[in-house]
Amino acid sequence: MKKIVVILLVAFIIIQFFPIDKTNPPPTPGMDFLKIKNTPEPIAKIIKTSCYDCHSNETRYPWYSSISPASWFVKNHIDEGRKHLNFSTFAVYEPKRQAHKLEECIEMIEKEEMPLESYYVGHQAAKLTSAQCKELVQYFKKEKEDTERKMSF
Repeated sequence: MKKIVVILLVAFIIIQFFPIDKTNPPPTPGMDFLKIKNTPEPIAKIIKTSCYDCHSNETRYPWYSSISPASWFVKNHIDEGRKHLNFSTFAVYEPKRQAHKLEECIEMIEKEEMPLESYYVGHQAAKLTSAQCKELVQYFKKEKEDTERKMSF
């Protein structure tokens, strides 16, 4: 039993020498969702607090992202989040794709699938109240309708 503990401890120490890359891509203000949609400040604050760490190039890495293997879990979530939706590069999406991404935002919030439960562990401020969920859904619906209306012209 003692050998197993020592092996696990040594393995834990060794994996600390393989940190994740915490470099965020450079900011792109002209492509950022909040800027191009001229998002009202109260809504922008909710989106930044609850969404931007995983769904933008403005990730703020928590302290535990410096400890492997937790850092690998965090990095994987961020990479997956950005792959599915990146608010920092929202303007590069075609209008049809923008509308689809907004529809997905609405669905994820209504189903309470986003933010992820695991994200709340270190980010209690990200937990959405029912009023905030309602505000976000209304806002995303409005933006989706505006996007679709522009596609019609």
